[in-house]
Amino acid sequence: MTGRSSDAAVVVVGAGLVGLAVARAVQTRLGTGEVVVLDKEDGPARHQSGRNSGVAHSGLYYAPGSGKARLAVDGRRRLERYCSERSLPHRTCGKVVVATDGSQLPALAELERRGHANGVRLERLDRAGLREVEPHARAVAALHVLDTGVVDFPAVARSLATELRDAGGELRFGAEVARATVDPDGLEVECVDGSRLRTRALVNCAGLHSDRVAVRCGAEPTVRILPFRGDYLDVTGPSADLVRALVYPVPDPRWPFLGVHLTRSVDGRVHAGPTAVLALGREAYDRSVDRTDTLGMLRDRALWRLGLRYWRTGLTELRRARSRELVLADLRRLVPELDGADLRSSAPGIRAQAVSADGRLVDDFAFGTSPRCVHVLNAPSPAATASLAIAEVVADRVVALAD
Repeated sequence: MTGRSSDAAVVVVGAGLVGLAVARAVQTRLGTGEVVVLDKEDGPARHQSGRNSGVAHSGLYYAPGSGKARLAVDGRRRLERYCSERSLPHRTCGKVVVATDGSQLPALAELERRGHANGVRLERLDRAGLREVEPHARAVAALHVLDTGVVDFPAVARSLATELRDAGGELRFGAEVARATVDPDGLEVECVDGSRLRTRALVNCAGLHSDRVAVRCGAEPTVRILPFRGDYLDVTGPSADLVRALVYPVPDPRWPFLGVHLTRSVDGRVHAGPTAVLALGREAYDRSVDRTDTLGMLRDRALWRLGLRYWRTGLTELRRARSRELVLADLRRLVPELDGADLRSSAPGIRAQAVSADGRLVDDFAFGTSPRCVHVLNAPSPAATASLAIAEVVADRVVALAD
C-alpha cells in the first residue's frame, strides 16, 4: 500500500460502534458510497465496543438535559429497533439498582428523579417487591429500571460494517493515521504505512487514541484520554442461577463509574464487574506497562490534579482490583448467597476517559473541531448504547464540511 493515493468524500477514523455508526449515517446523508473507515486493528470493535458488559443503558444516571441523557435514551430506542429489524441478539430485561443500607437512600432518590426527568420507565421497590424481581438480591429499597437491556455489541458492529460495504463504502484495517494536512481542496490523510487518501472531511472516532488523532489532524489539545482498566469475572455454577437479569449498586455520584455489578448477558452467561483503576497503557489488557503511555501520564499535570482530587477513591479501586475477596464482598452486598468458588477471571476492558486540563473527569460526551475535521473526544459508556444517536449528531456536522 506504500505511497498509494485515493479519494473519499469522508474518512472516518475508528471502526468501533461510534465510528461505524457515523460512517453509516454520513453515507446515508450523502447518498454515496465514498466513505472510508480506517482502523489500525485487524477488524471492527476490537477495544471498548467489543470489551464491555453488553448492557443497553436506559439513561437513568445522567443529568437531565445532558448529552448522555438525551443520546442514551434516543440511542437505546434506535439500537433496539436496529437489532429487531436485523434479527441481532438483544433482550430488554430490565435491571434493579439496589440500596443496601439506609445511607444510600438519598442517592437512590436522586437516581429516581433523574430517571423520571429523562423519560425512563422505572418503579420504586421495597424488600418484598425486589424479591419478586430478583429473589436473591437484598436491599432496603431498589429501583426497577424497565428500559434497560442487553445486546451483542460486536454483532451490531459487524452488521454496521457489512451495511457500509454493501452500500459501496470501504473499511481499511491495519491503517493507522499518521497525520492529516489541510489544503485548499480538502484534506490529505497519511497513514503510518505510507498510504494516502484525499478527502473533503474527516471524523475522528478513535476512542482510546482520539486525543492523539485530534492532534495529528491539527486540533489544539483540549483533553487527554486516560485509560481505566476494568476487570470482569464470570459467575458460574450454582451462583449463576442467583441472578435473573441485571443487579447494580447505587453508584458513587462523584465518580463516573457504576460500581461492580452483576449482568446476565444476551447469551445467558452471568458476569461480574468491572473494577475501575488507571491502566499503565491504553491497550494494557494483560496488565503490562506501556512505557510511552506511562511516561506521558506521569508528565501530565492534569493527571496529578486528578490524583489530588480523587486519591482516596483511587486507592479504594486499586485495592479492589488487586483483591478477589474485596470484589466478592461487594458482590455479596448485592446477592449474599454468591459463592466465591464460582467466580472465574474473564476478559478485561479499558475505558477511554477524557480529562480536562484542570484535572477534572469530563462527565458528558465531548466533541471538537479543527479545519475539515470533527472529533469525538469523550465517548465512554453509554456511547455503545447511544452510538446510533451520536452518529446523527456528528453526521449533521460532517455533511456540511463534505458538501
